[in-house]
Amino acid sequence: MTMRIVVLGSGSVGTYVGGALLDAGADVVLIGRERMRQRLLQHGLVLTDMQQREVRLAGSDVPYSLDPQALAGADLILLAVKSSDTAAAAELILQHAAATVPVLSLQNGIGNAAILRRCLPDRPVLAGMVPFNVVQTEDGRLHRGTQGELMVEASPLLAGWLPLFARAHLPLVERVDVVEVQWGKLLLNLNNPLNALSGLPLKTQLSQRAWRRCLALLVDEALATLDAAGIVPAQVAKIAPRRLPLLLRLPNWLFTRVAAQMLRIDPEARSSMWEDLQAGRRTEIDYLNGAVVALAASLGRTAPANQQLVTLVRQAENGALPALDGKTLWRQLQAR
Repeated sequence: MTMRIVVLGSGSVGTYVGGALLDAGADVVLIGRERMRQRLLQHGLVLTDMQQREVRLAGSDVPYSLDPQALAGADLILLAVKSSDTAAAAELILQHAAATVPVLSLQNGIGNAAILRRCLPDRPVLAGMVPFNVVQTEDGRLHRGTQGELMVEASPLLAGWLPLFARAHLPLVERVDVVEVQWGKLLLNLNNPLNALSGLPLKTQLSQRAWRRCLALLVDEALATLDAAGIVPAQVAKIAPRRLPLLLRLPNWLFTRVAAQMLRIDPEARSSMWEDLQAGRRTEIDYLNGAVVALAASLGRTAPANQQLVTLVRQAENGALPALDGKTLWRQLQAR
């Protein structure tokens, strides 16, 4: 009997993952919003990446639903909604999905799995981490512009699904330290608001020392907060978390040599937060830099640089996109 995967929250990442699995022969249903459904009907499903792989499916061949009742047929649920929508998504799962169906969170930030476990008691919930970004291009593609493998909480429940994800070029790496993995990824995601506010592609932004120095300040502050909390972030990139600020502060001529692997980014790649601001959507800033601020507050500490980024992104969400260059922002962050 064919086992069905349902992707709940089929925006950029959810549709990319679901589409890749569909192309690999999986029985997949995508649940999302009308905006993405119309995009698929207009352009079809077109997935591309920096390795020049391409998937093309007619929009009519993509099972895309607006109805959460489609959860009823799931054997595995991939959750890719915004972190702010986790509790609401859990309620839909509770209403429509069988109680034995595993729910794998493929969301940004920290704590989504804990929310799911609280809302879905006695149901199998697994945490995950998506290392790559996906942007919607003007010509209708969903383009993966960075590299990395999906990391998921180790569980026997995933054993039967591993070959399918591998065929889809989305191998699952099982980890027993998934919370530390998520913190390691969050350190990298502290760049999301910088990229969004810069208006630059990721590769261009990271090639400018002023923006990297801003990121180094944010990472330093986050590492100090994690130290105080007794949390050791896992290494999820080519460089250990504690060496990242030093690397980021190198002059451009040296950074481009030492960090060549880090700069293996597609010229089209941008952060999901940039995409959210361009589309007038609420961002996940509270679950990225805001998570550092919240952790610091729980310890009686402050995280002023990360708080400043939360404030700036809030202004941008309200239509007051600040005109900032990297040097100006770096001076502001240093003064806090």
